Amino acid sequence: MVNIKKILCAVDFSGMSSQVAAYAQVLARCLNAEVDVVFVASTLERYRNFDVPAASFQNLADTIASESEKMMGKFIQENFSIPNVRGKILKGYADEELLGFARKENIDLIILGTHGKKKVDKVFFGSVAEKVIKASEIPVLTIRPK
Repeated sequence: MVNIKKILCAVDFSGMSSQVAAYAQVLARCLNAEVDVVFVASTLERYRNFDVPAASFQNLADTIASESEKMMGKFIQENFSIPNVRGKILKGYADEELLGFARKENIDLIILGTHGKKKVDKVFFGSVAEKVIKASEIPVLTIRPK
């Protein structure tokens, strides 16, 4: 029997994230499941070969980290009305961090959008959704933009 008690809701705070959250909330309500809303902040390591001073990268990384904490609280407040929702900010490559979190936290289902706000990144680095789907050991529900 399928037993879904922990859902990972991956967000990037784009408009698509609200659609992903809506599905996570409906499923969590129906299944009496917990939801971990997860945002992965890039460590900017992938851009190290760009001709930009290291201090600029560090300032940007620090800003992303502090702003993402604020955005997470606001996002959960605006998109969830159910109990048992936690926000988590991770740092690194999105696909690796999401899959690692899912394993560590014994997640039963991953929900994520197929299109985020970083369309340029897809050209250079590939789709996070595609990488998660290919490597995940648990079910992944993908949400296409409306």
